[in-house]
Amino acid sequence: MEREFSDLSLSRKECGKCGAVWINGQHTWATGNKGSEEDLAGLVCNKLADDQCINPCRGVETGDTWAKRFGDVAAGFESIKARMEKQREDFREEYGEDA
Repeated sequence: MEREFSDLSLSRKECGKCGAVWINGQHTWATGNKGSEEDLAGLVCNKLADDQCINPCRGVETGDTWAKRFGDVAAGFESIKARMEKQREDFREEYGEDA
């Protein structure tokens, strides 16, 4: 009986600069979640990378960046601030200024 072999293979590449990992060609975050090469470029590679960087999207500016993330946080705080100011206004209308 001839033995059958699977064509299953596993390749792992690690960036010598930042330690980012690709498994079978797919970038994977340290959490084990599927990663985005564009986001990795925007968050890490475009700022810190040198010739050791293996990210094929290094230099691409379509992914997430720290500036975008800060903008998201700032927008979230502005939304909360507006909601709290509205609550304060409603409270003053109902109970008066010195309640």
